[in-house]
Amino acid sequence: MQDIVKKGLSLGLGLAVVSKEQIEKVVDELVKKGELSAGESKEWMNELIQKGEDQQDEIYTKIKEQVQKILAELNLPSKADMERLENRIAQLENQKPGE
Repeated sequence: MQDIVKKGLSLGLGLAVVSKEQIEKVVDELVKKGELSAGESKEWMNELIQKGEDQQDEIYTKIKEQVQKILAELNLPSKADMERLENRIAQLENQKPGE
């Protein structure tokens, strides 16, 4: 589910989720053209991958906050509320008559 949300957001927001292989291909091309040294290429590639991961984490956090806000506005019971009610029902069902 989480992956579907990430992919959907990437498409919906026009964000291109670039794979590690795609980044390596671009960096290799820059090295071949002499625009980037072999030593710089690894550092730059790692930096690009990290930035992509950071952006995905930031987007996920914002989405999670928005979903929580919407759920709160809908006044839906939380999982903890449901578990508390289920436990209370089980407790009442196990009581002997007259208790």
